Amino acid sequence: MHSDNPPFLYLSHMNDKTKKIVYYIGTALLTLIMCFSVFMYLTNTEGIRGEFSKFNYPTYLVYPLAAAKILGLIAIWSNMSRSLKEWAYAGFFFNILLAYVAHWMTDGGIWFAFIAMLGLVLSYVGWEKEDRFHTKSQQA
Repeated sequence: MHSDNPPFLYLSHMNDKTKKIVYYIGTALLTLIMCFSVFMYLTNTEGIRGEFSKFNYPTYLVYPLAAAKILGLIAIWSNMSRSLKEWAYAGFFFNILLAYVAHWMTDGGIWFAFIAMLGLVLSYVGWEKEDRFHTKSQQA
């Protein structure tokens, strides 16, 4: 079976119900991890600042990053704007990528970031496939 997608993204061959399940599982996973992250940023600020220092990241980013994560989740779940949602996905991508690299370089705790990236990819791919399907059907 040939597809333009990489082998792990055969969503084009899935029915709509399966695509929605993939989207909601990925989005729920991403949401849980980001909410845990925000919770830790707000309740254990000094500990998180210590981790940021260990990674050589500026510690003043703790509160703005917590706010950005909350706003990104709102953008993803609310469907206010396609471009806003794409920017939220991009922001999460870079945040998770930097977290993955930082953990890999310092303490090897990469699994949390890996699971977050998996949730992000499932959410984005599920939404993108669903959104493209609806956009094409509305244009026809």
